[in-house]
Amino acid sequence: MLSRTRLLAPVFFATLLVAAGASATTQFDLSPQQSGRVRADKDDALVRSIPKDFHFVDDGVFTVAVAPSGVPPIASYATDAATVIGADPDIAQLVADKIGRPLKLVAVAWEDWPLGLVSGKFDAVISNVGVTEERKLKYDFSSYRQGLHGFYVRKDSPIQKIAEPKDIAGLKIITDPGTIQEKIIVEWDRRNQEAGLKPAEVILFDDEAASSLALRSGRADAVFSVNAVQSYQAAVTGETRLVGTVNAGWPLTTDVGVVTRRGSGIADVVTAALNEAIKDGKYKQVLDKWNLGPEAIPQSRTNPPGLPKY
Repeated sequence: MLSRTRLLAPVFFATLLVAAGASATTQFDLSPQQSGRVRADKDDALVRSIPKDFHFVDDGVFTVAVAPSGVPPIASYATDAATVIGADPDIAQLVADKIGRPLKLVAVAWEDWPLGLVSGKFDAVISNVGVTEERKLKYDFSSYRQGLHGFYVRKDSPIQKIAEPKDIAGLKIITDPGTIQEKIIVEWDRRNQEAGLKPAEVILFDDEAASSLALRSGRADAVFSVNAVQSYQAAVTGETRLVGTVNAGWPLTTDVGVVTRRGSGIADVVTAALNEAIKDGKYKQVLDKWNLGPEAIPQSRTNPPGLPKY
């Protein structure tokens, strides 16, 4: 069963965070100063490996585009409503540190990064961009995180695990309309019904605020949505918990990658920088700082397999 509820409440999530302000300020630094940002040491071997014919946009700096969303933890605005903070900016900082260049973050609209990268406005894009075979025709990727969706339930829920289609049989599941996660949950439900299991009730909400309210009020059993946002909300409010993750590419797998210009030669350097950060523990510190530990990858790869073009 599929039901749709359109509740547009753009300020609700911000209100929720304010209401939980004490725990938010304790667990997450949303200040523009980012005094606790994880930093890495310059790697001279990496600096020497930068291709001689690669020209940085600005001399002496590493210019990275990021598209801030409305909520942490991947990339959002700090409390000054101007400085971009989050896990992706912190990953960008690690790469910049490793190649010995100050980081220059450029906030862009999501739809503007492809043209900006190709036209040479920035050296890389680090903005939760999933690796796909179609995108690889135009860009190079250096993987740095899994793309995950998560199942979250109320903290006092009897549900302990949702790992496969049969686990949602008979449940009321909230998800986001017109998204990959909606396609996944609908397919899981279809398979269950073919197998004679109870149908799930799939409830569609347009924003995290409305889905959060519905879950906490008991109108649904679980939320299935972007893990990063749900993870942050769980840590801030203490009212929900993770019971399972599904790769965004299900039934395949896909990673999120640093995007660079195709054939520019810098992708292998970025990949090596990420692997050094994984090796020395700085990468883990960044993900743990933003409560994204489950999305860690063991190794960065240049142009790993991506989602196929359908």
